[in-house]
Amino acid sequence: MAALAGVTLVLAGIATNMGVESTARTADNHGYELVFAEDAMTALTPEEHQAAITLNLPRFGRVTSSTELTLAAVPLT
Repeated sequence: MAALAGVTLVLAGIATNMGVESTARTADNHGYELVFAEDAMTALTPEEHQAAITLNLPRFGRVTSSTELTLAAVPLT
């Protein structure tokens, strides 16, 4: 991760409240900017996913949809 200093990381994956959140904590400790693709993550239960995206992940970065991320990445011509 040290080679990525100053880069924004977009996180998604399985186990929103475990794997994604653990990665977010480590990345935050290293000073990375974080964005979470909320609809590209899941947890064992909907309640665990909801708790992670509303309570924990916003402390580390911005929670948004994959559609919003795609629109932000499209260059305007």
